[in-house]
Amino acid sequence: MARLNRRDLGLLALRLGTGTVLVAHGSQKLFGWFGGGGIDGTAKGMEAMGYHPGRQSAIAAGLGEAGGGVLLALGLATPAAGAAAAGAMAGAVAVHAPAGFFAQEGGFEYPAFLGFTAATVGLAGPGRYSLDHASGHLFDRGWTLAAAFVGSAVGAAVVVGRRAKGRGAAES
Repeated sequence: MARLNRRDLGLLALRLGTGTVLVAHGSQKLFGWFGGGGIDGTAKGMEAMGYHPGRQSAIAAGLGEAGGGVLLALGLATPAAGAAAAGAMAGAVAVHAPAGFFAQEGGFEYPAFLGFTAATVGLAGPGRYSLDHASGHLFDRGWTLAAAFVGSAVGAAVVVGRRAKGRGAAES
């Protein structure tokens, strides 16, 4: 049996913790679990904040959080998982930015931390105790890392652009 590696155990703990938190937040948006609004409630909230169309924005945020979180926790397609979660959190940072930095004031501290953590795991890799490792890193290649982060950046830009466009239309 291979000797336990502290680095790999640390990555496992970071993946499981971050992934679980992201799954819980995404489940609030998608299914209304854990006191969340579900798709309809989240869509209304998104539209009130200037994200149009609200339903598509709610689904994208929920899938980025829950889907990215599941994949991070499992250590499967880790670059894509980290990028998806980081992109979703970039949108959340945009939502919370008007309230400032600190979470107790409704600021973006918490989603920024989750996004940076997810991105870091996506960049660092999942470690030995992961499905990526078990599969011979089939979905954990250099090109997937680049494609995932470019796709995530484009997705986050689209979401933030929709908010700006939605706000401009509401003000007209």
